[in-house]
Amino acid sequence: MRHTKQKDSPPKWVVRFFRWYCNDHLSEAVLGDMIEFYKRRKQKLGNRKADLLFLWNVLCFLQPFAIKRKSSPQNHFAMFENYLKIAWRSMSRQKMYTAIKVGGFAIGLATCILIFLFIRNEISYDKQYASQSIYRLYNDWRGPDGGQWTSFPANIHTILKNDYAEVEKAGRLIPYKWFNAGSNLIRRDDRADNTYEEGFAYADNELLEILNIPMAYGSQSNALAKPSSIVLSKKMADKYFPNEDPVGKIIILNEEKTKPFVVGGVMNDFPTNSHIHYEFLITLTNVEFWPGEQTSWCCWNYNAYIKLRPDTNIPSFEKKLTSMRETYLVSHLEKMGDQSVADVKKYHFFGVQPVEDIYLKSGKMGDEQQHGDMRYIWLFGGIAVFILLLACINFINLSTAKSANRAKEVGLRKVVGSARSFLVRQFLTESLVYSFVSFALALVLVILVMPFFNSLSGKQLSVPWTTWWLLPLLGAGAIMAGVIAGIYPAFYLSAFKPVDVLKGSVSRGSKSSTMRSAMVIFQFTTSIILIIGTFIIYEQMNFILHSKLGFSKEQVIMIQGASTLERQHDAFKNELKQLAEVENATSNNYLPVYGTNRDQNGFWKEGKQKIDKPVYGQFWYVDEDYIPTLRMKLVEGRNFNEKLKSDSAAIIINQALARAMGYKKSVGERMGNGRTYNVIGVVEDFHFDTMKGEIRPLCMVMGKGGDIVSVKVKSKNVASVLSSINKVWDKFMPHQPFRYTFLDESYARMYDDVDRTGRLFASFAGLAIIVACLGLFALSAFMVEQRSKEISIRLVMGASVRNIFRLLTQNFVKLVLVSFVIAAPISWIMMNKWLEDYKYKITITLDVFIAAGVTAVFIALLTISYQSISAALANPANRLRSE
Repeated sequence: MRHTKQKDSPPKWVVRFFRWYCNDHLSEAVLGDMIEFYKRRKQKLGNRKADLLFLWNVLCFLQPFAIKRKSSPQNHFAMFENYLKIAWRSMSRQKMYTAIKVGGFAIGLATCILIFLFIRNEISYDKQYASQSIYRLYNDWRGPDGGQWTSFPANIHTILKNDYAEVEKAGRLIPYKWFNAGSNLIRRDDRADNTYEEGFAYADNELLEILNIPMAYGSQSNALAKPSSIVLSKKMADKYFPNEDPVGKIIILNEEKTKPFVVGGVMNDFPTNSHIHYEFLITLTNVEFWPGEQTSWCCWNYNAYIKLRPDTNIPSFEKKLTSMRETYLVSHLEKMGDQSVADVKKYHFFGVQPVEDIYLKSGKMGDEQQHGDMRYIWLFGGIAVFILLLACINFINLSTAKSANRAKEVGLRKVVGSARSFLVRQFLTESLVYSFVSFALALVLVILVMPFFNSLSGKQLSVPWTTWWLLPLLGAGAIMAGVIAGIYPAFYLSAFKPVDVLKGSVSRGSKSSTMRSAMVIFQFTTSIILIIGTFIIYEQMNFILHSKLGFSKEQVIMIQGASTLERQHDAFKNELKQLAEVENATSNNYLPVYGTNRDQNGFWKEGKQKIDKPVYGQFWYVDEDYIPTLRMKLVEGRNFNEKLKSDSAAIIINQALARAMGYKKSVGERMGNGRTYNVIGVVEDFHFDTMKGEIRPLCMVMGKGGDIVSVKVKSKNVASVLSSINKVWDKFMPHQPFRYTFLDESYARMYDDVDRTGRLFASFAGLAIIVACLGLFALSAFMVEQRSKEISIRLVMGASVRNIFRLLTQNFVKLVLVSFVIAAPISWIMMNKWLEDYKYKITITLDVFIAAGVTAVFIALLTISYQSISAALANPANRLRSE
């Protein structure tokens, strides 16, 4: 017998219409609820009436939520408008959480924008040369003590042009503070007063053409072509020759009236993102600093820039450059009987570096140019990403923690037919609204903070409002940030099941805390790493500034521009020494700080020049007052005595040079670098370079004059001392301004990069902590809200304020401690890697980590204590009255 199934479901055409009307976004759960509703009505009303009633409910009850298959643009706009209204209502009803979401997001975004501008500036250096085949030549020593440097002999440009067909043009630059390079006193020939200026360098005329330096007056082809010519920057031309063409005008440097310079042209100011920044270029045409200097391979003081032919194969060209070593360098060394010939043949090579790579990829070449560091770009870029992630985590944490407030809304929307995709779009729209508001606030923060950030980074950054890509980039960034921050909450909230919501099975948010706990750990791990990094950088900086240096840098005034005193050096120095406030004074160009002269030479024991390899060291000219003024310690022998004629051939060496020469007792030994000297003393090693390297060999010989007079003063009344010194200066040099610096400040400036890194780390650590604490504050407020009745009952049962405080804070403290355990080894590895750059450095000790951990816990407790104490002190009756 055949059985027929009773028809308990609505007619197929009704179900099809129902699905079409809801655009196929109808969930099976909702359809099942509607079928159950149909069955109950069918038992009471019969088939026909039940069908009609079902259809009526579809048309009336689901009307607001249905999305028609062929909706008009107006309907789409209305739908989007509805999303925005819901987002605005959600934001306005929860002001504290909205402020924290927007504020944290804005801080993270502002940090990213600032770091983006910093990185963009760093990687933009010299990009105008990227396709022009312009290179700088460098030496590559591939031996055990390998290194790279950029200095070459004077005839390098002639060799490159004559011997290598690949070279279209070659030009030299002397960037080192040597002769008139560096800084000078300058005046027009028709003026009496001098002005101190920096930014002088020697250059060939071809360098203007190779680097394609734009000219405001004159031409690239001949601006430096004539002897004794000089090119000014536009800024300097406007300063000394306002409203006139200065080409052909005469200027005097350092009062050398017998050697005037003629202005051959005016170049446009170098852009800020150029590795070269000079205000004055002095010609090298017909210049010979001593007889034979332009043809000898003895002295290396020139940087070489070349323009290669476009079809040049760079690896092949570099191999070809090896012939220059054999033809010229080895030949010179063999002629001199230098025993380093074998090592030169084995280890000395030449390479070419694209000009656009100089700024970021040649920090250890010692070329006297400003440089960035590619490692810092990656570091700061990573910090920006992490801080933005912290802000996104806040958004996710707060969205999921407040899930109970949206659970019923989600459940009811699903019951009446809202599809999950509809809800996902709604929550993503809310996230995007938060993101766009945060981006607007972030731009305001960037504008306000930019001056402070520029002082930290040493840059002159600004928001490029006029560039075409800014607004599209910000818009795309806002969308991306909004989607990243909102995608998880959108899918999390839209996944609630209506049955679970209506039964009360959905948690109030606090139980689903595993993900939120992990995110809090991530936030504080990042913050603690930055805190530890800041502490270690500042400890290293403190070590550098207060460690034993081998000389006294305190209360030493460096008087600049003393070279113009000429024969009055001794008279000026002696008159300063007569001042009651002055302990001693010395005149020279060599001091243990950057900005003063350096001179590298090779040394041999007497008679061993053709037997031993040279020992390279610094060669400084000083007077007899140098060692006493800087309070250096003689560990062997005596100081110079200008009354002894034999001291004109005397030399004082440091301990490093004594060790390198193999002396057990140095006094009485004879050594030389072309001229033989008698060692009369050994000075204790002192730091004259940064602590990133070992103290190198150094020797001092007797010399007179110099551009700097260093004065050791007794009095701490600096104003009075400077006034007295100024009077003496005006007596000798009435037409020259009195300029001075302090030796300790000049020493500290050697480590500006360390100080800048420390301040940036401290700033980023502060921002990370602020963002993390904003989230922690909101989560603690949410937890207090969710556990308010539990807290009230505990208070009624006799719990103390301390008990409640511990109850509410212990979980957060545990999370911070877990963060510390994760952060400590990571930061230890990172900072040990950073300290590898320093030969003289601190040892990372446990107290740094303890201090960072205590700081993090204290900050966390301070953040959540307000909510916890307020909950513990509240009247429980107010919360329990509704029960």
